[in-house]
Amino acid sequence: MRRTLFGLCLLLGAARAGAAIQVEDGAGKTVALERPAARIVSLVPHATELLFAAGAGGKVVATVDYSDHPEAAKKLPRVGGFTGFSLEAVLRQKPDLVVAWQDGGTPRELDRLRRMGVPVFISHPLQPDDVAQEIVKLGKLAGTDAAASQAAAAYRQRLAALRQRYGGRAPVRVFYQLSQTPIFTVSGKSYIDALIRVCGGVNVFADLPLPAPQVSTAAVVAAQPQAIVAGDDATLAMWKRWQALPAVANGALLALPGDAITIPGPRLVDGADQLCARLDTARQRLGLTPK
Repeated sequence: MRRTLFGLCLLLGAARAGAAIQVEDGAGKTVALERPAARIVSLVPHATELLFAAGAGGKVVATVDYSDHPEAAKKLPRVGGFTGFSLEAVLRQKPDLVVAWQDGGTPRELDRLRRMGVPVFISHPLQPDDVAQEIVKLGKLAGTDAAASQAAAAYRQRLAALRQRYGGRAPVRVFYQLSQTPIFTVSGKSYIDALIRVCGGVNVFADLPLPAPQVSTAAVVAAQPQAIVAGDDATLAMWKRWQALPAVANGALLALPGDAITIPGPRLVDGADQLCARLDTARQRLGLTPK
């Protein structure tokens, strides 16, 4: 196996001095290519969506589990999942670019890819605006600049329109619930918090230090949210016994199904649109009027 890997490294590992294409990835590292990437492996679902949005879907040769958007991504070979990837499976695809995740938990394997001469772009969109920036960068690496620029512009325009429409409306105190047992939420360091603000909401746990902190039932009750948003009605049902909560008393338990708002890709603006509509429903039930 080592001999096989060494042979693949020889094929992939040409020096990239004087590379014609250079971008800075989400980890602040320069990714350099001599020519646009023709065989791309995506190691995280949101990056798969970003690549397709950038017009590079036809160049993606493999991805990982749960890369279900767009529809064409479902047909791609899998080289790993949430807990990691197979180095051998990646190398068999002979990639000239690998797109990975900052928090993917596989830094050693990614370093091995780099040592073997495989360029690695770390995707790390921390805020909604970062999505458009990464679409542009991936388009540059794939040689699909025009399509990427168009997709990024459309994303930015939709996000700006939501800010303009909802950002100045009466503020709503929001508890965004990621899970039921234990209870996880989002802080001000999460892109979901940024979307809450786009919609004119105020995240009741914005000041917590971790992006996705665990909180207690007592902490939620003490925060007195005016709206509670979760992925399904079953999760929201746990709060119905707390009739003193403004969100419960006013019927502002709001389900936001699907993964559009939890995956930092091009569909994030769709999730934001849905969230803004939910918070407007909360305003109506709370008797608040837009500013």
